[in-house]
Amino acid sequence: MADGDGLGEAAAAAASPLAPAPGLSPPPGWRERLRAGLAGTGASLWFVAGLGLLYALRVPLRLCENLAAVTVFLNSLTPKFYVALTGTSSLISGLIFIFEWWYFHKHGTSFIEQVSISHLRPLMGGTETSISEPGSPSSNRESETSRHNLSECKVWRNPLNLFRGAEYRRYTWVTGKEPLTYYDMNLSAQDHQTFFTCDTDFLRPSDTGRDTNVLVYIKRRLAMCARKLGRIREAVKIMRDLMKEFPPLTMLNIHENLLESLLELQAYADVQAVLAKYDDISLPKSAAICYTAALLKTRTVSDKFSPETASRRGLSTAEINAVEAIHRAVEFNPHVPKYLLEMKSLILPPEHILKRGDSEAIAYAFFHLQHWKRIEGALNLLQCTWEGTFRMIPYPLEKGHLFYPYPSCTETADRELLPTFHHVSVYPKKELPFFIHFTAGLCSSTAMIALLTHQFPEIMGVFAKAVKKLKFQEIK
Repeated sequence: MADGDGLGEAAAAAASPLAPAPGLSPPPGWRERLRAGLAGTGASLWFVAGLGLLYALRVPLRLCENLAAVTVFLNSLTPKFYVALTGTSSLISGLIFIFEWWYFHKHGTSFIEQVSISHLRPLMGGTETSISEPGSPSSNRESETSRHNLSECKVWRNPLNLFRGAEYRRYTWVTGKEPLTYYDMNLSAQDHQTFFTCDTDFLRPSDTGRDTNVLVYIKRRLAMCARKLGRIREAVKIMRDLMKEFPPLTMLNIHENLLESLLELQAYADVQAVLAKYDDISLPKSAAICYTAALLKTRTVSDKFSPETASRRGLSTAEINAVEAIHRAVEFNPHVPKYLLEMKSLILPPEHILKRGDSEAIAYAFFHLQHWKRIEGALNLLQCTWEGTFRMIPYPLEKGHLFYPYPSCTETADRELLPTFHHVSVYPKKELPFFIHFTAGLCSSTAMIALLTHQFPEIMGVFAKAVKKLKFQEIK
């Protein structure tokens, strides 16, 4: 009986239309893809069945007689009714268009599209996501991508931040706006709890403050205070000592403080030496590293650079190197050039930043704009070449050129870090949703029909009757 049952199951499996052919290895996830395809065609099958049922019942329901009665009713309507109808339609579609435009600029997505996906799509048999088999190449790629996105969207403490309550309160008093968000201040509170809580506090209260993190934090703040007071060489010495004494603490990004101080001293050879150590492929990048490297290469050619001359004779080797460095920096963080070129206004930088995001661009440009202005022609070369980066990056950004693809989570995180009065820079620039175009076209067309019907009622009446007659003949 056991052998018979096994043979019966095998025969049933072979006869099943969903089973793969014997002796062939089925592709991974074929069942899920088949189910998704069937679910996607379900709505179309129901639509076709409904049309067939309506055609079959056209005689019992007396569709032709009812349609004729409706036509007589429409013929009896005056042009004023059509003016009111089209005017009301134009008003409603205009209100929907204004709401869609506001919602898109505030939340970055279409309200109608969001409601359709989250509520209507499941009712029509659509599926949100397809389930891939564990261990399949697609699932491995998805998990690798998700891990990379998580690392890309990590929030870092702004290494150049030194503003405290007095500066922020002065800004609020002058402008009437809050420069910090609750999310940013909450992260700072967590940082302070981490820094000022020692492992041995519960054993030896007298040792509070001797933890390594506290020591590094205090020395770094002393160096930043010295930099702000103009005692730059003293600040550089403290930073170098910290980096020499605690080399594993690269995550604190003390080298970015050192780069900015050395640029203020115009010690460009020392800046190049720091970059040679930290601008390594195995180390995490930042806007400060990429744009400082571009600034040093720009410095060698910017004073003599002219777009007219370059277009006539071509770029020299040094100019090509400078342009490539600018393209590399812009690919890493495409938001920075607009702040350096003062195409967007700067605000006080937040206490935390998101690498490759608008928050990092603000923090970098706030402290480094003066260094770009100091080098003659640097901003001119940046202005002439930075937009050429986007012709080199594959679109729609599935692959990066020199770095990983630009993460899609930066807009959401930056909106949490930056104040509400700041217009967050978004990359890549989102195209307007379909429903904004649709409602704008509907509003314009109905308004035009209402105006023509009001100005030329007889001509529009003849036109409307001709359209109705044509539609009636098609239905018959």
